Amino acid sequence: MAFRALLYRRPSEPRALAITFGSQIYSIRLRRHRRARRYTLRIHPSEREAILTMPPRGTLHEAREFAERHGAWIAARLGRLPKAAPFAPGVVVPLRGVTHRIVHRAGRGTVWTETRDSGERILCVAGGIEHIDRRLHDFLKREARRHLTKASHAYAEMLGVKITRITIRDQSSRWGSCTSAGSLSFSWRLILAPPYVLDYLAAHEVAHLVEMNHSPRFWRVVARICPQMERAKAWIDTYGNDLHRYGVRD
Repeated sequence: MAFRALLYRRPSEPRALAITFGSQIYSIRLRRHRRARRYTLRIHPSEREAILTMPPRGTLHEAREFAERHGAWIAARLGRLPKAAPFAPGVVVPLRGVTHRIVHRAGRGTVWTETRDSGERILCVAGGIEHIDRRLHDFLKREARRHLTKASHAYAEMLGVKITRITIRDQSSRWGSCTSAGSLSFSWRLILAPPYVLDYLAAHEVAHLVEMNHSPRFWRVVARICPQMERAKAWIDTYGNDLHRYGVRD
């Protein structure tokens, strides 16, 4: 029991620590991981914070020293994050790769799209203005689930494999994942990208049910069922990081 207690955050252990670099103070979220072998840092793009992963036997003193040694890296990475685009009236966001302006509408209702006489696409959000953020997040997650579920099952039928579950999350380190049991997970932010990008990510994760790796055989499977694979990969490499700025606040 004593050893198991070392694997997780102590009850009295803080969830974050603060370091100073230059004239700025940065809050670093702490996270223990039972399989971590060393201290590591990463930037959560949508939460706009640094996360420090600690090994089971790591100490707060060592964690602080590690973070302070990497203060320049933390400041640079946070400083390079694209400008936040919160879900608020007047903000322009992409939906399936097409820009839409958020417009608040009075009365009851949810979220829908319209095209103005000028040709401008808009995302209409009804109800209390204080609920715009939540309603848009819910709408985009539903749209992502609908598109990715349809695409994933179509690719699964092509390959003769079975999907057991599809989950939509806000994943910061990957766009999708797959387990050997057939459970797929995707980032809701993919609905902001063009449809061929969503289709590629669906094909990518379903192909893992044939090849649980990234070997040449795996990529041949993806290319066979998704002809736009290279185009989609190029789009993600160029624009993928920008998707993390939507729906967040500075």
